[in-house]
Amino acid sequence: MVSQIGAGNHLWFLDTLVTIHVSYQDGTDSISVIEHRAPYADSPPLHIHHTEDEVFHLVEGELRLQVGPEERRLGPGQTILAPKGVPHTYRVESSAGARWLTVTTRTDFERFVRAMARPAERLSLPPQAGAPTPEAIQRLTETARAHGIEIVGPPLH
Repeated sequence: MVSQIGAGNHLWFLDTLVTIHVSYQDGTDSISVIEHRAPYADSPPLHIHHTEDEVFHLVEGELRLQVGPEERRLGPGQTILAPKGVPHTYRVESSAGARWLTVTTRTDFERFVRAMARPAERLSLPPQAGAPTPEAIQRLTETARAHGIEIVGPPLH
């Protein structure tokens, strides 16, 4: 049986729009393919995925990624692996924002995204929330921890 994939679930995840093209629930190997659209300067805190590798494949724009002690810039068509257990983060460097795919092979990252997200009201970026409150930081930290992700440092500037 062939599963119909690609219709996607559109979610507002923090200050980004994500589309879940392939859910871990669609197959038997727990593969997730998630498309991200993010505005200029978007950068999550430095974090570690303890249970799964994360592949970034840039479609549009430019990302600066820190994986371990190394920084690298990605342009369209380039791919990088953030191995499990290695601290990493990114920053959107292109003024028009960026669009990329993340691929994981366990359930934790997709479940984290779903736990922190809300349904997108339209297929565009959500209204920017500004600096997170202490309560929002605590919720992010606790939800990440519950999904095998540890926040270990600040976003990139």
